[in-house]
Parts: sequence; C-alpha cells; structure tokens
Amino acid sequence: MAASERSMDQQVDTSSSFLQKFRLYETRSNFYMIGRDKNRTFWRVFKLDRTEQTELNFHQDSTPYTESECFETLRRIHEGNRSTGGLKFVTTCYGIIGFIRFLGPYYMLIITKRSKLGEVCGHTVYGVAKSRIVTIPHASVLSTVAYSKDEKRYKRLLCTVDLTKDFFFSYSYHIMHSLQRNLSNNVEGQTYYESMFVWNEYLTRRIRNNAEDCMWTVALVYGFFKQAKLSVSEKNFRLTLIARRSRHYAGTRYLKRGVNEKGRVANDVETEQIVYEEPQDGHPVRISSVVQNRGSIPLFWSQETSRLNIKPDITLSAKDPNFEATRLHFENLARRYGNPIIVLNLIKTREKRPRETILRVEFANAIKFINKGLSKEERLRPLHWDLHKHSRKKGTNVLGILGRLATYALNLTGIFYCQLTSDGFQNQNPSTVENNIGECSTYDLPTKDEIASDSAVENGNDSKDRQKEATMLQKGVLRTNCIDCLDRTNVAQYAYGLVAFGRQLHALGLTESDTIDLDNPLAEDLMGVYETMGDTLALQYGGSAAHNKIFCERRGQWKAATQSQELFRTLQRYYSNAYMDAEKQDAINLFLGYFQPQPDKPALWELGSDQHYNAARFLASSVPEISRSTMKRSLSESSILSEGTSTVAGRHGLGEKDEVKGLSDSAPEIISASKTTSMIAGSFSAPPPILEEIGLDEILENDCFCFNDDRHGGDQCTCAAFDMDWVSSSGASCEDESNGRSALVRSFETIPESTNIEPEICVINTERDEVTTVEGEAISGIPQGYVRWVMDEEEGHFW
Repeated sequence: MAASERSMDQQVDTSSSFLQKFRLYETRSNFYMIGRDKNRTFWRVFKLDRTEQTELNFHQDSTPYTESECFETLRRIHEGNRSTGGLKFVTTCYGIIGFIRFLGPYYMLIITKRSKLGEVCGHTVYGVAKSRIVTIPHASVLSTVAYSKDEKRYKRLLCTVDLTKDFFFSYSYHIMHSLQRNLSNNVEGQTYYESMFVWNEYLTRRIRNNAEDCMWTVALVYGFFKQAKLSVSEKNFRLTLIARRSRHYAGTRYLKRGVNEKGRVANDVETEQIVYEEPQDGHPVRISSVVQNRGSIPLFWSQETSRLNIKPDITLSAKDPNFEATRLHFENLARRYGNPIIVLNLIKTREKRPRETILRVEFANAIKFINKGLSKEERLRPLHWDLHKHSRKKGTNVLGILGRLATYALNLTGIFYCQLTSDGFQNQNPSTVENNIGECSTYDLPTKDEIASDSAVENGNDSKDRQKEATMLQKGVLRTNCIDCLDRTNVAQYAYGLVAFGRQLHALGLTESDTIDLDNPLAEDLMGVYETMGDTLALQYGGSAAHNKIFCERRGQWKAATQSQELFRTLQRYYSNAYMDAEKQDAINLFLGYFQPQPDKPALWELGSDQHYNAARFLASSVPEISRSTMKRSLSESSILSEGTSTVAGRHGLGEKDEVKGLSDSAPEIISASKTTSMIAGSFSAPPPILEEIGLDEILENDCFCFNDDRHGGDQCTCAAFDMDWVSSSGASCEDESNGRSALVRSFETIPESTNIEPEICVINTERDEVTTVEGEAISGIPQGYVRWVMDEEEGHFW
C-alpha cells in the first residue's frame, strides 16, 4: 500500500500555512485586513473597497510579508489617508464568516472571539465565541435604502442566528468530513466548502469565486462537538463525538419534514465517534472512528398545526408514486458511505388514531419498491422496531435490544481503524484505500498478541506491513429515524455508539474484550456525551432539550423528577414550535441563501408559508400574507404541490420495468389520518407478522421478511426487511406510568427569554392553573391555560 509519512510535529506545523489571526483596519475608502499564521512567520494583506454602495470589490495581495514589512505598509497607508482621517484600527478577528447583502449595502461577518473545543490528529477545533457584522460601504456613500425599515429588519433577523451556539471550525483540518474520508482523500482548494455540512457556503461563495484561495474565510459546521479525556486500565485515550447538521433542507421541526425533490431530508445529521490513544514516543498511534446517520423519513409528508393543535395530524402526499425522491436519498447515502445501508425505523406500530403508522407502512412499501431494482449487495436492509411500545413494557431492556441491533449493523459495516507511525502522520493513498474498501470487516481487528508483536517490531520492515494489514475501513452506514429523529433516535444512536466503542477500544489495544457492559463506567461516560449531543440537536430542531427518560431510568433517577422534567420539556418544545419557529425558519433561510431579498418583491415575513426554499420560484409571484396565529405550513419543498394522478395505495401495482417518471409540479393528493384507517387495512401492503419472543440469532437466520406475499418464492430478496417487534426476557424496567398532577421540575435549558422562565426548580400545578417557583412566585410569560392544555394532552406520553 502506497503511503506518505510525515511526523506528527510537522503535521501540526503545517498549520502555519493557514492564516489564523487577523486585524481589521479602516480608512474612508477601504478596509484593510492583515492576517498572519500561527507561528508568526508570514503576513498577508486583504483590501475591501468602501466606495461602492451595492457592489463587493476586494483585492487579495498574494505577496507574503514579514512583520516589519507589514507594519511599514500600514504606516504608508496611514500617511496617504491622513487628510481623510488616516488609518484606524477596528477589531481583532479570527476569520471571515462571509458576506451578505439584503436590499442595500454588503455586510461582512467576522469572528471576533474563538474558544478551543478540542483536537483531531493534532489539529485544533474551535468554536465561535463572539461574532460581529460590519457594514462595508462608508456611511458617506450609503443610500437611504440602508436605513430603511425592511433593511434593518433583515439585519436583525440575520443576527438571530446565534453563531456562538454549536458552530465550530478548524483552520487546518477538514472538520466537515469524516476521519476516514480525510485520510483516504486529498481534498484540495475550495471544494470542501461545497460539503453539505458547511453552513456558510453561500456567505463565502462570492469571495471563493474570485479569490485565489480560502485563507481569509473559515468553513463553519453546525451541530455538536465534544471531546473527553478518558482512561481504561491506566491507559489514557480521547473520545470525540461530532455531529454535523446538513445545510440542505434545514429548518425547524414542523416547518421542515420529510424529503424534498432532490432527495434531501429534514434534520439530516451525521454523527462521528472518534477514539484515539494519547501519542507516546516510540509507539504507533492507533485511531478509530465510526459514522452513523439520522434523518427524517424520506417521504413527502408534513404536519400543519396551529397554536390550538398540540398533536397535529400527519399529512402524506401522493405526489411521488415511484418513490423517486426516496430513491435519490438512499443513492446519496450510498455514494457517501457505500453499501449496505441499514435503515433502523423506530416509529410506532399501533395507534388509536393513525399518525406515525401512516408513515411506517408507506416507508416499508417504499423500501420494498426500491429494493426491486437493486442488486443483492445494494439492497436496503430495514429494521422496524417500535421503541415506544417496548419501552413501556415492564421488564424490557431497551438498551440491551438496541445493542443487539447495533451488533448486527456493525458486523455489516465495520469500523474505520488505522495506525499512524510513531513519528509520522500516515496519509493513505486514496486509490489503494478505495480499492480495498469492500475487503474490510470488524473481524479484521488485530488481536492483543498481534498488537504486542507489532510494537515489538515497529522499527523493522515488518512494522509497516503489519500496519497495512490492520487498516480497516467502514463500508456502509446505519441510518436511524423516528418521527422527529430526536428522542428515540438519540437513544438508539447511543446504543450503537456503545457497541462501536467496545470494538474501537479493542482495536486500539486498550481492552481485552470488544464489548462494554452497560454497567461499565465507560458506558456511563459515553451516555453522558450522547445525552448532551441529543439535547443540543433537539434544541436546534425541536426547540427543547431531548426527552431522556431511558437515560434517566438507567441512572436510577427519581421517577417523579424524571416525569416532571419530561413534562417541562414537552411544554417548552410545543411553545417553541408554536411561537418561535416561524421566525427561526426565516433566519435560517436568510443565512443559507435560500431566500435572497429583492426590491419590489415580497419580503420574507410577508410569505405565509415556508415556500421560499427555492428563491427563484416564489419570487416570480407574490404570495399574500397569512396570519402568524397559525403555524406556517411546510410540505417538503415549495414545488411539491402537484397533481396526484394516482393514489398512494395504487402505486404498488407497478412492476419492476414500469417507467419511472419525474415528479409532477401540480397539486398532490393528500392522505391524512382521517382517511387512513381503511387504507392501512386494505390498500396498503401489510407489514410482516410481529415476531414475538424471537431471538436476534433466529431473526438473522431468516432475514427475508419483506412486505409482500410472495417472499418465500419467486424472486426472493435478501434485504433483511424484518420487523423487530420482539422483547427481551430480562433487563431493567421501562414501564411508563401516568404522571402526577403536580410535579417538581428542574430545567437545565430555558424557554426563550421572552417567557421570563429561569433555570430553577418549578412546580406545575394544573388544578390551580399556574406554574410557580418553589418560593411560590407565579412564572409570567406563558398563559396558564396553555400550560394546563399541554399537560392534559401530553400526560403520560413523552415519546
């Protein structure tokens, strides 16, 4: 295997070729940004014109300066502009986030304070601690538009995107890519800004298209980054958990659901778990990572609600009879991660009023339809397991069952593992790695004896061969979803991460066994990190921290406190969805460039629905304003209003060779809960029989439970489409009991500031129709009738 070696110290020093600290100066006619590298070895100059009202003109000086040359240049600029006030210092900054224009001038967004979050392979990862928006044109040339009411409102809306929460970046490491991709591919130039996980791609587009390099900008990733130093058997290692949220079809809970026409899904998040040992002189550095994915159910569906409907019906569109968008989504996953794609679907199997079950049946039929056209190796492998139902059954070990599902998935995909030479950072040859990608599995892990042997001969020729043999690649991915892809999904992702954690530690030679028991302190450490990640992702998409009932019960937390905490988060989430999400969605669309203001066109806040995902379409016609008293409707994309010429039920009569047509642009047939009960019983293909009390081994031996009647004959598939409705006979109780009418709640997250709720212990008393603090003071900001209504609707149900 071809490989190039570079010492770890040298690898860190290569960050000196990246500008990391900047000073911004201004004259009446120009901004001057002076940037230097980490080690103060060279300086560069960037000039922005301030004389144009609506144009962005800049010049990048490619000449590297020494420190003395740079200050001499600034002195000359000051002398040349003395008649108009000279050169003035504006601020210190740490990178340009991008440029944006609304109706008037251009603005520049810069990072003015950063905080270190951790390191990956010696490369520092930072969070944005403080940012600033700077008007580029000088005040003397600004037109009246710059001071208009609409311009100020757009600027305020942009500022509601809090860059200090959950945005992170690295100057020298492509944090938007997984470790495996970074070590397997050489991503050059500006292409990494085009990643689906770079949120300022639109803001940096203008400068990237006209500048020689990206030394002045940083690529921001939105999601979660947490690193912890842990130890096992007196050996230290680092655990890093990264969640990357896709910028495609991004938004809030009820305003972004399902899939769009390009196969992009809502709440699409890639989670990477990296484990590596602390570098020691004379020893190879071992590192491992595993990636999993979550995302909304890839169908055209939506939920339209108002402040008076706390549990809105699910509306399923019949727009896509051939599941073309669903197919595009899974094709994209296969391109990113390879095959197999294991689909873990956690939504409900039974409901008094069909909601989730509508999507469960349709999703199963979509997978069946898509698998007909795929080879055995490419077929999707769905696992359907009703987590909510089994978590309420006494004696069910939910995490234990999920762990067995995770073991099945990891046996198919494997993990990424490689060794770095003791004095080098090993960059694999891309073609060689890719050619071997299908030959790796988790069973290729080196044994303890092999690791010891490897260390003994590390200075010999056998060392490199041993490292090559031990290198493994992850091939395929586990995709998990529930309805929101928040609460249940996070529990399942933790279970998967725990199984992978055991294999990673074993690969690194830190443990004898490749499994970690749930009672192991390391499992508790990992659960804490996943719980924090779940809360963060839930706040971003759902408006409250995640429902962590299973985690709390695992720790033995007081049951009344758990119920009260869950109830409070339910209240917080629905309040945010009903009152806050519309503006939040507007801000996201503005930041990502999905809405671009234009004169004489409707303003963003004048649009009554989230149909500005594709700006070119909605700007062509004016949309009347709809009252904010109702939630904005969000189908999966602005153009999904199409003519449904065939019903959802009728699509499954299509044969394998039927022509797959493009999506229509006329009005869809809508299937709602009120129409669905009879359809599930008749027209839909029925799901397979529930497999009660069946062990995982037996299920895997009979892994072809497809959603058709001829699964045991004819063209039998091997897609592992089985329904995992079985339970364990042992384990901790997860029985759900009804909640008390008055409960003690400790909130670790606050409802938005406008509600005046502080993070303190509160008592919710529905009999008196009020929320009070322990001291008895009523909390203002939330109507008390609203509190009682939420509790009546949601009592005993937090999933």
